[in-house]
Amino acid sequence: MIVHFLVRTESISVTEAINRFAQARYPGIYKQDYIDALYMFYNEKKPEDFVCPPTPEWKRDCETDFDGAAVPAVNSYRDMPPQVHAVENYGNVPQQENTMRNEVLTNDDVLGDSIPSSQLHTMQEVCYQLLKLGSGGRGRPQFPGSHPVSLNSENLQLLRQRYYYATWKADGTRYMMLITFDGCYLIDRKFLFRKISMRFPCRYSSGGTPEKNHHYTLLDGEMIIDTDPHTHKQERRYLIYDLMAINQVSVTERPFYERWKLLEKEVIEPRNMEREALSKSTNPYYRYDLEPFSVRRKGFWLLSTVSKLLHKFIPQLSHQSDGLVFQGWDDPYVPRTHEGLLKWKYPEMNSVDFLCEVGAGGRPLLYLFERGRKKLMEGNRVIFKDASDIYSYSGKIIECYWDNEERHWVCMRIRFDKANPNEINTYRKVMRSIKDNITEELLLNEINGIISLPLYADRIQRDIKAHQNTVLSRRR
Repeated sequence: MIVHFLVRTESISVTEAINRFAQARYPGIYKQDYIDALYMFYNEKKPEDFVCPPTPEWKRDCETDFDGAAVPAVNSYRDMPPQVHAVENYGNVPQQENTMRNEVLTNDDVLGDSIPSSQLHTMQEVCYQLLKLGSGGRGRPQFPGSHPVSLNSENLQLLRQRYYYATWKADGTRYMMLITFDGCYLIDRKFLFRKISMRFPCRYSSGGTPEKNHHYTLLDGEMIIDTDPHTHKQERRYLIYDLMAINQVSVTERPFYERWKLLEKEVIEPRNMEREALSKSTNPYYRYDLEPFSVRRKGFWLLSTVSKLLHKFIPQLSHQSDGLVFQGWDDPYVPRTHEGLLKWKYPEMNSVDFLCEVGAGGRPLLYLFERGRKKLMEGNRVIFKDASDIYSYSGKIIECYWDNEERHWVCMRIRFDKANPNEINTYRKVMRSIKDNITEELLLNEINGIISLPLYADRIQRDIKAHQNTVLSRRR
């Protein structure tokens, strides 16, 4: 417990924490299983010359069980009585290296460990404060992450009025991430936190071991699963596309392009530098390869590259993509619905998340939310491709696309990551997008006209030159 505390509060390695404990209380931890579990828990490599201290005389001479009777001394965790296992085996300490790597990965997998309800409320309040939303109030706190709106013929004009960049829309699972000195927390759409063991060192200039880790840095991103087309090997990856706070300082009001650059400089580069240094070490103190997933910054590109993005980049992805996202380059971070953050989906992938309930006679009913209350969508029919057990969908959030020919919804999948259906206003925007039917051809024709406008032509040239200068400076 004390070694855990030292590692988390002082951002030191397991080896240093064990040594500190041994200096304060000789001979330190003398049970090999405890030592191995600590190194495994923090993804650190145990030094080859590490020697487990022998059982001290005071421990070897006499042991007392919970009832006060003398019992034989034990040197191994496996030798301890069952009641001690129950007391000391807290958390999910991995028993072997990254067992998930050998299993089939899905977007519905639950990652990390749950946290106590009292800590959950505190963490939710921290997120609200970092996003400058004030207190969560008395009601149930809602996921505060920024949400895009569907592209239609009306908001398409925003691309002419403001300067936008584009990225692909990954078909993964949305997570925010809160990094603290004692661990990282994935935040799902239900605004629940789960703790994971990962390392995020702060930026440092002189090489070697960073002095500290990030504390209250808030990120936004999506978890995807890359699959190698040849070996079919899977790898979970977290694509970070925004930075809202760094070490307790909110940056939500800064323009997106500044946040995006800070993300690379303050979060991604320090990890890459440390990982590269450790890869050259014969005795690394940390194993990045044992982390539950890899991390990278998501790419954004000039609007003039959208055609290449659609026709070359997306087809070569090793994970699914269902469209594009258009990000205002000068926009602040807007919590919840952001009318200026635009998503374009392939027409056959435009979807709505409904709450499904089975009514009388086995008839599936579709509900949305209107001002936080369920609203039955009369006249909306849904078809299940797998209709073997309609009742298995009852009470679930289902993602559906609109079949324009048959005039009904088709269930694509159950959304285990969501607790509530879409709001009625979101439904109306999606239906507007479906009705407007902005095809890939129409989108590209519109963008070709937009990038010739002075707003874009001048800034595109400046951005290209700035990028070229950055590349040259790095080569030097």
